[in-house]
Amino acid sequence: MDRKIISAAAILGFVAIILGAFGAHALKKVLDVEQLVSFETGVRYQMYHALFLLFLGSTKLVSDKTKKNIYYLVLSGVLLFSGSIYLLATRNITNVDFSVIGFITPIGGLLMIIAWALLFLNILKGKA
Repeated sequence: MDRKIISAAAILGFVAIILGAFGAHALKKVLDVEQLVSFETGVRYQMYHALFLLFLGSTKLVSDKTKKNIYYLVLSGVLLFSGSIYLLATRNITNVDFSVIGFITPIGGLLMIIAWALLFLNILKGKA
């Protein structure tokens, strides 16, 4: 499981770097400031959670069952949170109205919050 978690961390980090560079260079010319800031928020949270998974896959402080749960919460959260932000921020250039998916952004955020809380509670209990 640790190899899977660290691999996912590497992919999330890799994609976050690419999207960050894309936003800073290509999208800067076509998005307004508010959309660019929003896009950058998605990238930042994706990278935070890539680092979170990197830690998770490297630690022995958390049980394997909890690692698995956190892993799925983080992946789902990043997909919903950052993914929806990317779509919403770029809707002017895609000409697709993604505003109907705006409600999934906070759901993704909640999943990421639950993942962090689960990490905290598992470490607090000391049941690794």
